[in-house]
Amino acid sequence: MESRTHLAIDPDWVGRPTALGPGTASARLVTTSAMAADDRGLCHGGFVFGLADYAAMLAVNDPNVVLGAAELRFVAPVRVGQTVDATATVIEEGGRKRKVEVRAAVGDTVVLTGTMTAFVLDRHVLDAG
Repeated sequence: MESRTHLAIDPDWVGRPTALGPGTASARLVTTSAMAADDRGLCHGGFVFGLADYAAMLAVNDPNVVLGAAELRFVAPVRVGQTVDATATVIEEGGRKRKVEVRAAVGDTVVLTGTMTAFVLDRHVLDAG
């Protein structure tokens, strides 16, 4: 299966796809010093969020998918230099709406869990004037 969404995204910031199937996807992000939130090497959560968002969009895999809402919990910190793996599974579909369960982990340590709500639009969101 091939990705049909977010084709111009920079994988250095939100991860690279590692698996893609109907209603499921995985992506991996190697965190860098540019992602540090402080001098102790804490990776800013926005990058982990971006990885989870990207995995969710890949799970829906439509060129016109957009994120509408997120209910997430950050349950452990990520340090610069760690590799974060995210998985996403579409758990509900109804019309344009997709509810996607997401999880991110560093090795066996879960760092983020939750759900994202995505919408599949008829056209690109910037054209939806």
